[in-house]
Amino acid sequence: MKTAEIAELLNEPACAHNKNEKSGCARTKPGATAGGCSFDGAQIALLPIADVAHIVHGPIACAGASWDNRGARSSGPTLYRTGMTTDLTEQDVIMGRGEKRLFHAIKQAIDDYSPKAVFLYSTCVPALIGDDLEAVARAASERWGVPVVPVDCAGFYGTKNLGNRIAGEAMFKYVIGTREPEPVPAAAQRPGIRVHDVNLIGEYNIAGEFWYLAPLFDELGLRILCTLSGDARFHEVQTMHRAEASMVVCAKALLNVARKLEGEFGVPFFEGSFYGITDTSQAFRDFARLLADPALSARTEAMIAREEARIRAALEPWRARLAGRRVLLYTGGVKSWSVVSALQDLGMTVVATGTNKSTEEDKARIREIMGDETRMITDGSPKAAICRSLTPMGWPSFSRAARMLP
Repeated sequence: MKTAEIAELLNEPACAHNKNEKSGCARTKPGATAGGCSFDGAQIALLPIADVAHIVHGPIACAGASWDNRGARSSGPTLYRTGMTTDLTEQDVIMGRGEKRLFHAIKQAIDDYSPKAVFLYSTCVPALIGDDLEAVARAASERWGVPVVPVDCAGFYGTKNLGNRIAGEAMFKYVIGTREPEPVPAAAQRPGIRVHDVNLIGEYNIAGEFWYLAPLFDELGLRILCTLSGDARFHEVQTMHRAEASMVVCAKALLNVARKLEGEFGVPFFEGSFYGITDTSQAFRDFARLLADPALSARTEAMIAREEARIRAALEPWRARLAGRRVLLYTGGVKSWSVVSALQDLGMTVVATGTNKSTEEDKARIREIMGDETRMITDGSPKAAICRSLTPMGWPSFSRAARMLP
């Protein structure tokens, strides 16, 4: 990937804090990739696409470091759970055999698994020796008639966040817009209900969590064209350009995809969360607002009233035990603010939250939800999280606190 292309990805106009040094949009500094490199970010962003062969081009350690580290679930194909790598060695580097090994790896993946597509992930070693991923992908696709998508995401390019964007850029460059969606099946059509096509961007179906929400989309007449990338299929990614609205679920992970869908195909988007009652209800309201369908808005409000009443009744025994409890939330990134709402729904008071890897916009949302007096913890060490944050607030020592909890 050229320096100019990396600079363009670092410049994210849809981010309110674009180019701010602490926003995640700025160029990284040496050592900033310790929490995850560009390769790591790109692979975990795309790995849940379940019917694709994912080949890591590089030493075997790179494949082992990032494979399946999000625990995304699939309702069908499990090819994504097969780790594939070219396993480059010193001899391959010295003899310049990287591209040849990659070409044979693609052939083996196609012969053995018949994937709908093959994704190639570059790592630091092949990027340093100059392997042309795009040329290999083009030649292999012409040879075997299977889409082969290069994801140029060498780890030294930058952070995990940049890798997310590189993954999104590859999808937009090679995949999105290459297929039209199927018509809504007659069996799925209901009298008086207009079906709207939507996208979910940055939803990874970790441990199958999205399956609890999917029936509500069906009830409202919202057909999910694609979830990028939880429980996704390659042909779904191809059709994302035909959605009527998109929701960005995981903050800045794939914001560039949402922005380009809006800019080039007129697909509006909003950012939201499915953590907690309040945020989930707001997400469905935002879909109804963007789609501007009065009948959908009415169905949405009716569904929200029913589901909120049911869930609040189920949570009442827990609220009785948890209301008023003070919580230290240490996650980082988007969860630094999205989980707060869920805890507040239980009547708990979040006194501090971790902001490791959080953007400036994430921090602005924390202040909006928790107030300006909230504490934000950037240092993830036990000493910082426990000693510096808890003791000044009058909390008991860590060992005493453990004994006091019910």
